[in-house]
Amino acid sequence: EPMSKRQRKKLLKQKQWEEQKDLRRQKRKEKRQKRKLERQSKLDTDNEGNDRKRMRREVVPSTLRLIVDCSFDDLMVLKDVKKLHKQIQRCYAENRKAFHPVQFYLTSHGGQLKSNMNENDKGWVNWK
Repeated sequence: EPMSKRQRKKLLKQKQWEEQKDLRRQKRKEKRQKRKLERQSKLDTDNEGNDRKRMRREVVPSTLRLIVDCSFDDLMVLKDVKKLHKQIQRCYAENRKAFHPVQFYLTSHGGQLKSNMNENDKGWVNWK
């Protein structure tokens, strides 16, 4: 059965692809090893790094206390409650990253705010 020119080209490309398979695999392996060596050399030269555990050891807790009173959420529109939730999340996150974190408290946490936080951010119950 005679083959069309297009079919011959496809077969030729397929054969070349199969023949070069090992070569591509070897190149990928070398690239991974090169990246691994670069990372190791970077870690060796950069002893300080941005390691979170190392940063957490250097943290000195502050005696300041930040108290957020959430008892007024029943007077707020749902849009404002959502904004408050985002602001509380941001405050908590930034406080955790701070070198001198303050003691962060939420009071009268209930109603719309609590239901919104339960709905959109289930991890808040694990906050310290």
